[in-house]
Amino acid sequence: IRGNGDRYVSTRHGRDQPSVGIVALHLGPDHKAVQTENFSSIDQGTGIRIDKDALYAASGTGVYRFALGDTLVPTAQPELIVDGLAATNHPIAFDGRGDLFVSIDGGGGPANCPDPSVPKDAKPRGLNPCPVLETRGGIWRFDDSKPGQKLADGEHYATGIRNMSAMDWRGGDALYGAWHGRDATAKTWPEFLTQADDDAIADEMFRIAKGTDMGWPYTYYDGVRKIRLTAPEYGGDGKTPVTDSKYATPVAAFAPQRPAVLDLTFYNGTKFPSRYRGGAFLAMHGGGADGTVLPGGHGGYDIVFVPFSGNGRAGTPEVFADGFAGPGPGAQNVKTAAYRPVGVTAGPDGALYVADSNKGKIWRIAYGE
Repeated sequence: IRGNGDRYVSTRHGRDQPSVGIVALHLGPDHKAVQTENFSSIDQGTGIRIDKDALYAASGTGVYRFALGDTLVPTAQPELIVDGLAATNHPIAFDGRGDLFVSIDGGGGPANCPDPSVPKDAKPRGLNPCPVLETRGGIWRFDDSKPGQKLADGEHYATGIRNMSAMDWRGGDALYGAWHGRDATAKTWPEFLTQADDDAIADEMFRIAKGTDMGWPYTYYDGVRKIRLTAPEYGGDGKTPVTDSKYATPVAAFAPQRPAVLDLTFYNGTKFPSRYRGGAFLAMHGGGADGTVLPGGHGGYDIVFVPFSGNGRAGTPEVFADGFAGPGPGAQNVKTAAYRPVGVTAGPDGALYVADSNKGKIWRIAYGE
């Protein structure tokens, strides 16, 4: 959201869904869109930000910058700031000091950096060191205004990420990111993990400094027991905690039933009560792709708030807004959910805006109006 209130939405396409690029919205006094424009063919990116009067948008392989003028839609062609990245999710963030942070997923199914020499009918074994981490599975820092940069031009800032779509800079503090924990571990390794153990594997949120190692693919985090464990592909037994201090501890862990965190924004406004200021709002897309209905519902389908104290310490996550999937826990499944939060950001009006991926709706959440 721009300082004047104009909104920009990055879209994605599928086999039966043509691209609409970026959507620009201008709202009227009633907070409803009075002007809607589509522009550019840039899509498939999870990163879209405003910085220094420019709109930055990630594609599958790069990051573009549009100069913003007096019109809703940029009139000049975009500059390609970073190019040649692995075709995956690329959340972006800025520190306000000239640095652009770009995350590149490690990928990873149940095998997680598998050794290709292992027979297909045998248990997977992970490569150590994992070569994927040389060009993926981490965060790179670039110059926010220099066109034509490649991966080699950036600084390898942090590592150990499996699949991250949520990243933001907390003013006066540091970079933060949240990502998806591993899937289907109990299915591959039933001798070590029950389904309850699998459900306890957390989506993790980290404070990310230079050199932070978040543990993928060698480890995973049990959000119920609050311990880091060695991945089975690297000799883990589902019980013995990791003692190597090089791996970071998450500031927040979302478990059980991984909620699929897809966006993160820090609230810097003044309209919400003071306890929300400086805290993080996260969009939880929701899980349960297998069609099963759990008594308590699957994780996610809500907006979660993580409070931060005055000294920058993260508090206990709490549900801020729910009910997006529909009434009753049975609705909390990808096949039945009415809405699935996919994006969250705060506007200059102090309100919170939440985007949905099912029907393309955007909600405004305001206080005291």
